Amino acid sequence: MQVHLCTISFRHHLLSLQQLAPWAQQQGFAGIELWGIHARHLYESSPQLQGGWLSQYQLRVPMLSDYLDLNAPAAQLEAQALALAKLARHWQAPKVRTFSGNKGSAEVSEAERQRWTQRLAEVAQMMAEQGLLLLVETHPHTLADSGEATLRLLEEVNHPALRINFDTLHVWEGGGDPLQWYRRLAPWVAHFHLKNISAAQYLSVFSPANVYAAAGSRQGMVPLFEGVVDYRHFLAPLLGDGRVEVSLEWFGPQVQQVLAEDLRQLQALQAPVRRQSA
Repeated sequence: MQVHLCTISFRHHLLSLQQLAPWAQQQGFAGIELWGIHARHLYESSPQLQGGWLSQYQLRVPMLSDYLDLNAPAAQLEAQALALAKLARHWQAPKVRTFSGNKGSAEVSEAERQRWTQRLAEVAQMMAEQGLLLLVETHPHTLADSGEATLRLLEEVNHPALRINFDTLHVWEGGGDPLQWYRRLAPWVAHFHLKNISAAQYLSVFSPANVYAAAGSRQGMVPLFEGVVDYRHFLAPLLGDGRVEVSLEWFGPQVQQVLAEDLRQLQALQAPVRRQSA
């Protein structure tokens, strides 16, 4: 299992990629998942920073995490998607992540659903032509807000380049056992986001209006192995698979300390599996 950090965790910190990369290497991360706005700003201000530059630290960019507007005019969406694909190639990232609309699966009208799924199919085709995968994240207030809804979305889009970024906490939030849903969705899962919360009553802290605000609440955010999702249970069948890629998505304080400790515990879980396979 390859473990990455997310630059979105450092969204309110004055820390450069030149500082972050050697630290990530020292801790033992496999790569750095770039938030779309960070990837764009770095491309504009420091074009010499790209996938090849990052490889000197034995790191890679597994995914760009961005937000394509499925409600935009077709020409605008196409331009956004092609620009994102160009950015992914610059960083040598094989995957780009987006959301499937901005309404829950039970709230969206049939006309909106058809428009969004058609547009996701079109964007997936654009990404495929660039040698990339398009990942839709399991997330509240989207067409992938539960396991059942995600399966339906995959069936309706029906494109081989469309995959799933399996946000484990949000799958739990949508109902059901995350491990059981992973097993059903496994053919489409290309990445995992891992985070946790102390109790369901605090899930609203991850709403965009709060989590992206510098003064937003962080109540209930806890390190990976201290919350309601049992990650030791969830990750057990994945630990020995080197193809599995996960990103630690921490939105709370003491970013470097929490990420380093979560990685250390993940490494400790993987150690016996590695010894058995050696």
